[in-house]
Amino acid sequence: METSSQWWLLAIGFMGQGFFFMRFFWQWIVSEREKKSVIPLSFWYFSLLGSFFLLTYAILRRDIVFIVGQSTGSIIYIRNLYLIHREKRRFHTPG
Repeated sequence: METSSQWWLLAIGFMGQGFFFMRFFWQWIVSEREKKSVIPLSFWYFSLLGSFFLLTYAILRRDIVFIVGQSTGSIIYIRNLYLIHREKRRFHTPG
């Protein structure tokens, strides 16, 4: 693999890890503000972004174990976001 390809591959992998780090970091900040354990909506978006970048990294590396792990996680993150947004619509719908 040429050097520029390795650089991009590492950048994609580290971006994915960065988003996964941010989900817990931001969850910690929000929980400290609230003085209780809270999972903010951004947690799920950071999870989805991290999963997307790590899935891309895994596909480029052709690592089937990593591919399966990241793609199944994405389904859970998307489902949680769907449930959260559905709940918000339910409470904001007049009637």
